[in-house]
Amino acid sequence: MAGVIGSAPPVGASKRTLTSDPATIRAAFPVLGRQVRGRPLVYLDSAASAQMPKVAVDAMVRHQTEGHANVHRGVHTLSYEATEAYDAVREQVRTFFNAPSVNEIVLAHGTTSAINLVARSWGDAHVQRGDEILVPLLEHHSNFVPWQMLAQRTGATLKVAPLLADGALDQDAFERLLTDRTRMVAVAHVSNVLGTQLPIRWIADLAHRRGAVVLVDGAQSAPHFPVDVQALGCDFFVCSGHKLYGPTGVGVLWGRLPLLESMAPYETGGGMIERVTVERTTFVPPPGRFEAGTPPILPVVGLGAAIEWLSSLDRTAVAAHEHTLLTRATERLAELPGLRIVGTAPGKVSVLSFVIDGVHPHDIGTVLDAEGIAIRAGHHCAQPLMHQLGLPGTARASFGAYNTAADVDALVQGVARVRKVFA
Repeated sequence: MAGVIGSAPPVGASKRTLTSDPATIRAAFPVLGRQVRGRPLVYLDSAASAQMPKVAVDAMVRHQTEGHANVHRGVHTLSYEATEAYDAVREQVRTFFNAPSVNEIVLAHGTTSAINLVARSWGDAHVQRGDEILVPLLEHHSNFVPWQMLAQRTGATLKVAPLLADGALDQDAFERLLTDRTRMVAVAHVSNVLGTQLPIRWIADLAHRRGAVVLVDGAQSAPHFPVDVQALGCDFFVCSGHKLYGPTGVGVLWGRLPLLESMAPYETGGGMIERVTVERTTFVPPPGRFEAGTPPILPVVGLGAAIEWLSSLDRTAVAAHEHTLLTRATERLAELPGLRIVGTAPGKVSVLSFVIDGVHPHDIGTVLDAEGIAIRAGHHCAQPLMHQLGLPGTARASFGAYNTAADVDALVQGVARVRKVFA
């Protein structure tokens, strides 16, 4: 693989240097040195999109300027190199998530496309009238609407598991809602609004005893702590490249091979064909069966480099650092009069949502932007949850490996200024 254009080194090709030093990590992200509205950038929106390390950007630039070509089709050198780079990333992803087989790794266009693939390819074949689909109330629209539409297409029933007051899953209610008619349980690993971490192994074991299949939306978990799909016990796991310090336009679907082999293609076209005649078409085995057309080659190259960079970190230490930042921000913001933290479940990850009495979340975000502080404000694509909470939305700060205590302090000072502006 040496010399392949735009690729990250193969997994295991060289000894990794693990680091958790914040200064070293921040130095990998040139964007963090820029100013916004005359202030140093404080980036606290990683739950929406994490920034990309320079090594990932450089890998994409090298591929685009020195080796741009289509994959799996050409016999010329550039196509061969691009194919080698593309296929190497699939193995990186397999290792990163400890999947049993590289044939279980589908390189999708993102979390949303991966969930829709499963809802269509698996769901349309296995869910029928009278069946049930179970999701928690805290789900992102991407892991809610596809199942709602599947239920509408098939005549199945969509059941929604409630939360406790602190934002944790009501496990007693969840267990009651799970029946022998449940076919799919679709759950977030970590809530993008509340930061709640769900008990995936418990959910999977419970669901499997009822004969249900389990899909985990790992968009908010994969960037923050190691994920072992075998240890989770789920059947499908999905995540997005752009939250994993990679580019937009690429994501991962892991599925148990027997399930993938039983599924029909979601899209058809070039690249996933075994043989076409006038009378019929046959398709290649997974994962190629689910990668119709020209794949997102450049984003895949960037994803591979991002995964290699992320794997070079001491992820246990980084997770502990992020937890320290979350705790610091939670404690200091909670001291401000009129401010309420939304989501206080034990074991929260990375995300801090809050509201201020009499101030719309968009106004909070606007004032903070004037201070150079980037947060997210709105319903966070979780309107059923917001309806239950009785809120139009929240302000949300979210942390990544590159954030520091100084970022937290700037956030607290900025929110204090919001209170003064709207006093």
